[in-house]
Amino acid sequence: MDVLAEVLAVSGVRGTVGNRVDAGADWAWWFPQAPAAAFHAVTAGTMWVALPGEDPIQLMPGDVLLLPGGAAHALSGDPENLERARAGVSDGYERTGAGTVRLGHGPTRTHVLCAHYAHDPAVTTQVLETLPAVVHLRADHAGGALDDTVRLLAREMAEPQLATNVVVDRLVDILLVQLLRVWLASGEGVRDRCWLHVLGDPVVGTAVAKLHEDPARAWTTETLASEVSVSRATLARRFPELVGETPAAYLTRWRMDLAALRLRDTDEPLETVAQAVGYTSVHAFSRAFSRARGEAPGRFRITARAARAQAEAVDGDPVDTPPATREREPALSAG
Repeated sequence: MDVLAEVLAVSGVRGTVGNRVDAGADWAWWFPQAPAAAFHAVTAGTMWVALPGEDPIQLMPGDVLLLPGGAAHALSGDPENLERARAGVSDGYERTGAGTVRLGHGPTRTHVLCAHYAHDPAVTTQVLETLPAVVHLRADHAGGALDDTVRLLAREMAEPQLATNVVVDRLVDILLVQLLRVWLASGEGVRDRCWLHVLGDPVVGTAVAKLHEDPARAWTTETLASEVSVSRATLARRFPELVGETPAAYLTRWRMDLAALRLRDTDEPLETVAQAVGYTSVHAFSRAFSRARGEAPGRFRITARAARAQAEAVDGDPVDTPPATREREPALSAG
């Protein structure tokens, strides 16, 4: 069982390329807080990034940056210009092609790929939310596969061809997986107590995989410990240490995620949903779901469908561009 692949699929993580930035000299751009993770890859030149109240970060050619929480931030070619960009205020720009934004003056010095990653709000088991606020991978740590994909994406956006949108959509999803692989290999996940590093643990990682393989099974700590060939005491101690909750709590949360998607996306009766996630009675399932989600399954089905319809109505509004960009008007001057 590839737990990471399953969680990414169930949680609906999907990437969308926002812009390819061609920047000259003397520019600053503001990215507002967004409900999706922000991603930047510098393919040429250098760029500075600043989150409010934090020291600026310099990105060199080949560097990639992920802001899992979609934090507001400023971009600039020079650190002294960062303060010029603030909420709702960015320098002027022009669009020079499909998906390409030109910033600054004079010849192009910096090329940046900007993307974002959204997830399904109905699912509480998330990959991106377990990451630190800033994930910065330098080119000398990124590894060949990640570097190759960034270059391929940059080439595809610079020279659009037939079905370029299909290629770009696939590549940006691949980028996230490659970024996570490199970041985990660096050991950062262990130092930051990230849930993802659990997947490499021979005991707890195997236990998590077993739960995902058969979430409807009537698991107990004893049976799970037996499956991974350790004592009950060992599993009961190590699982909370690494995951942050007991095996029973983790299983319940995952079951409720699976149930939430079935409730929202299908017309299956409650009996079918309950049995699919390991409950022998609708009453027991409804009680567990209400406790986890704060509303009964039937009510959740109604509210979740309404929320999805509302989100689909505004889908396509790029979250990684200034508000003025969305309206196709000149961005506000720093004045």
